[in-house]
Amino acid sequence: MTTNLETFLAASREIVDRKLNELVPSSATEPQILHKAIRWSLLAGGKRFRPALMLAVGGAFGVETSKLLSTAAALEMIHTYSLIHDDLPAMDDDDLRRGLPTCHIKFDEATAILAGDALQTLAFQTIAEDENLTATIRVRLISEIARAAGTPTGMVAGQVFDLEGEKRLVTGAELEKIHYAKTGQMIRAAARCGAIVGGANENELSCISVYATELGLLFQITDDLLDVTATVKDLGKTPGKDAQAEKATYPGLYGLAEARKLALETHRKCLDALAEIEKPVTLLGEIADYILFRKT
Repeated sequence: MTTNLETFLAASREIVDRKLNELVPSSATEPQILHKAIRWSLLAGGKRFRPALMLAVGGAFGVETSKLLSTAAALEMIHTYSLIHDDLPAMDDDDLRRGLPTCHIKFDEATAILAGDALQTLAFQTIAEDENLTATIRVRLISEIARAAGTPTGMVAGQVFDLEGEKRLVTGAELEKIHYAKTGQMIRAAARCGAIVGGANENELSCISVYATELGLLFQITDDLLDVTATVKDLGKTPGKDAQAEKATYPGLYGLAEARKLALETHRKCLDALAEIEKPVTLLGEIADYILFRKT
């Protein structure tokens, strides 16, 4: 990771965390158990990758951070809600997330479900009430994120595809469909939201969409590789869970060597898309490099 990117990611985490702390009710607010559970999961750390990506894209289009920050925080709320629900016994049944007990382990299943529900609704409230943006832009961002988070091609649909892919052999096309929806759509939405606020034209938005779509796929390939090769200390969650659950993964389908080769090809597609944009996109290229070589 370059010093420039490292500094940017650290600064992004700091300002996003401050905004999240400001937006979420305090632990003393009734119902206290709900707000304690939300804060336990939301403020437990994490890379804040989706918010950082939105800030980076918006910055490339010359947007002030103040106009991006509420939507960036909302993206993290949606992401954390999905993690809380993904960790539940009915889904991936995990007891560790971001190095800490998962929400349903720390509290209970009902509280975890409701914490996820509350984060999802608070995310859209946050964007709707952001007076730094015009009403037209706010509606467009809400539509963008809702489509990416839901169904028939968004994150929730991807979760279903993922569950249906367990314990059976899937094709390469099916695997890409799972992860395009489950992981890729929210990463794509984060990048597109930054470009939308930045007033990107149709060609620029199209190129950003290609870049982010490939970036989302790259993120999932490297995530699958890390589940095989990394330690619990590296990941902050339980490694080897995919194999244990007989999930469809890139190493499982193609083997480690071919999965790494696919990651390199996907990374190249990210950079090719960026080359078509006449904006300062060096940081976006460094983000693709970071995802390719990440260890956590």
